[in-house]
Amino acid sequence: MAVGKAIVAVDPSTLPTGAVVTNSGRVSAAKMYEPHAPELPFTPTQLAQLDEALTLSSRTTGLDFSVYLGELGTNAHERAQELHASTERPSHHVLVAVSPGERVVEIVTGEESHRRLADRGAKLAVMSMVASFKEGDLAGGLVSGLRMLTDQAGNAPRS
Repeated sequence: MAVGKAIVAVDPSTLPTGAVVTNSGRVSAAKMYEPHAPELPFTPTQLAQLDEALTLSSRTTGLDFSVYLGELGTNAHERAQELHASTERPSHHVLVAVSPGERVVEIVTGEESHRRLADRGAKLAVMSMVASFKEGDLAGGLVSGLRMLTDQAGNAPRS
């Protein structure tokens, strides 16, 4: 003996707008396409922490700090240098460029910022950031890296 589902008749007047009963008895409904909101890499709290770290880094050192998060392409170093050159004061700028999908981190400094921020200090900051990134903490890694770079660059020279 076969056991099946009972067929229930649907009253078309009870269906919502955009739904109909087809000839086979199934209900077909048309719905408006609603795109999903894009997934952002940071929560509002993480954005606030990152903004605070950037502000404090710039204020403390007198250098301009910025973070680029996105694809850098096949020649990441060259692209990071292009981004750095497009800043307002490249000679006083420190750019932290991170491409999580490509697993690349670049720190580019200008003439003045390079005098105050040794390559060794930048490498240590990159190693610290990468360790956090491996744990899935993108925002924490960036904040930690900015703090390390700030410590390495020291306070702004007094005029």
